[in-house]
Amino acid sequence: MAIANARTDRADARAEPAAKTTVHEATEADRTQWDAFVASHPDAAGYHEWAWRGVFERAFGHHGVYLVARRGYDIDGVLPLIDVRSLLFGRFLTSLPFVSYGGVLARTAAAAGALKDAATRLALERGCRHVELRHVRRQFPDVPVRQHKVAMRLALTGDLWNRLDRKVRNQIRKAQKSDLMVERAGADLLADFYGVFARNMRDLGTPVYALRFFAEILAAFPGRAQVLVVRHESRPVAAAVSLRTRRAAELPWASSLREFNQLCPNHLLYWRAIEAAFTEGADTFDFGRSTPDCGTYRFKAQWGAVPTPLHWEYTYLADGNLPDQGPTNPRFQPAIALWKRMPLGLANALGPRIVRGIP
Repeated sequence: MAIANARTDRADARAEPAAKTTVHEATEADRTQWDAFVASHPDAAGYHEWAWRGVFERAFGHHGVYLVARRGYDIDGVLPLIDVRSLLFGRFLTSLPFVSYGGVLARTAAAAGALKDAATRLALERGCRHVELRHVRRQFPDVPVRQHKVAMRLALTGDLWNRLDRKVRNQIRKAQKSDLMVERAGADLLADFYGVFARNMRDLGTPVYALRFFAEILAAFPGRAQVLVVRHESRPVAAAVSLRTRRAAELPWASSLREFNQLCPNHLLYWRAIEAAFTEGADTFDFGRSTPDCGTYRFKAQWGAVPTPLHWEYTYLADGNLPDQGPTNPRFQPAIALWKRMPLGLANALGPRIVRGIP
């Protein structure tokens, strides 16, 4: 009788229709389940974690719209979106702005499609110009895509020192003989980092992020986010903010002062970051994204970093044109040239107001 009942129960279960995929906007009550889903997904980036929503909202004043796809109670996919309102580019949804990774994270094609469709509907309702999803691999072959950036990644295996280009090893040795000192800590070094970073951004003709952006990152990810500073005679001459996610270490924001280039502080900065990542058990060092064949691309490639193509997919384009909001756009060259000549104090005051609308 027990066997017969079990067979009947299984037959009844097969007769029930499969749970329908639904999409809704996640709230704080979904946070724990959201992060558990992200932690269990092999394709997740650290930026998919819920805490980044607060970083973007508090640092830039943008509103986060975090979409979750469910079958019954279980999460089948997530899509973190930030609603950006820009004086330069209008209103748009991005996953995720100011960082390299984001986009749809789903277990099934049905959940991925439902999230994409929900984002498109949201863009139409809000009068947005486009929806941008920053994926590593192509997820939606039927939508427009830009492949203008690559992630530069180094596998942390074997004898790292001898795998380096000989020129890189010589420049690290030169830095070590130049009485440069490296510090690694948290918020205590943030002002030193920002002084170098803001100066370098002005020299590049790029508006700088507000100091609060980095303060929010350090507060949201204690221990996983750290600051590295290279000093020459106590003066900060190179600095970076590093992030750890799972078994990967990333250096998305790094700068050095040009007048100290002959001492090679940038090489010592990266070598210490790579050493720390390897010692702490990371298996990948992510140098951040670059435009193929540009100067930063070549700098990262000489360390042995391998390019991984990035796919920025667009589920909706109001005017049918792919957005081009980067510094390589010829439209922005006069503004970049002007910004390079701007007094540092003025650039630091104006930069955060402008860059919040340039994702």
